[in-house]
Amino acid sequence: MSQFFQIHPENPQSRLINQAVDIIRQGGVVVYPTDSGYALGCQLGDKKAVESIRRIRQLDPKHNFTLICRDLSELGRYARVDNSAYRLLKNHTPGPYTFILKATGEVPKRLMHPKRKTIGLRVPENPIAHDLLAGLDQPMMSVTMMLPGEDMPMTDPYEIRQTLENALDLVIDGGYCGMEPSSVIDLVGDVPEIIRRGQGDVSHFEVE
Repeated sequence: MSQFFQIHPENPQSRLINQAVDIIRQGGVVVYPTDSGYALGCQLGDKKAVESIRRIRQLDPKHNFTLICRDLSELGRYARVDNSAYRLLKNHTPGPYTFILKATGEVPKRLMHPKRKTIGLRVPENPIAHDLLAGLDQPMMSVTMMLPGEDMPMTDPYEIRQTLENALDLVIDGGYCGMEPSSVIDLVGDVPEIIRRGQGDVSHFEVE
């Protein structure tokens, strides 16, 4: 049965954050808030936890996880970023954007796109997510908290716990954080490509 923490969305209680970090470090699968809804997450490189998330979401082996980073410097460790991409990233992080970039050798191969060797990365603007990442001192692997066959993500932490309490180790209630997904921007090519329009202004990525 999963644990359930109510954490203040603006001033997260350090005691609960530390407990949540311990659960993640011990291989736990957690539901936590971001600036574009709730997400499923686990520790970077934890194969067993990744497989648990794949079962919950019924994801195929080729589905890309997103690396959730706490800041731009951490993102730069896991992705190859040229000068033009860096300027765009600097102006749009933290925020509700997922950026597709070429992965570095720091990224486990099973998390990359098998052919393009790319990875999705995010720097969310959410105090709870930021404090979790700071406590872990590394990114989390993450996917949207959405049930198989559904078109919309789950938004109610109590419903999430009731539905998945035997499959999760922790649900963090961080209040309502929306249901519109992040915008996805591919920065691999010479010009940005908008893959998905979600939260956040994408006009800066449009090429006329």
